Amino acid sequence: MSIQLTDAARQRMHDFLAKQPDAYGVRFGIRRTGCSGFGYTVDLAAAVAENDTVFEQDGLRLVVDRKALPFVDGTEIDFQRQGLNASFVFRNPNATGECGCGESFTVETQA
Repeated sequence: MSIQLTDAARQRMHDFLAKQPDAYGVRFGIRRTGCSGFGYTVDLAAAVAENDTVFEQDGLRLVVDRKALPFVDGTEIDFQRQGLNASFVFRNPNATGECGCGESFTVETQA
């Protein structure tokens, strides 16, 4: 199981962590939301829980709850700027559909 970060996403996450030196790493997960079922979450991780999996890439720790892992395994996280807008972009091989606005996704079988 793995999560991959592009150079742009990794740099953006390092920038967040530099402002919060007490943070353990970045937490990546999902929540029920939107018209397709699930939305992605990216936040600072204060600590690692017993049910977390930690991925490390170039010194950046990415923390993922094991319950979310089947939904996001293999996801590539990118960070893109388009004009005045900037956001993380997720390429998830498990997603079988997305809503029109791109804020939520669905999967064929829900673990």
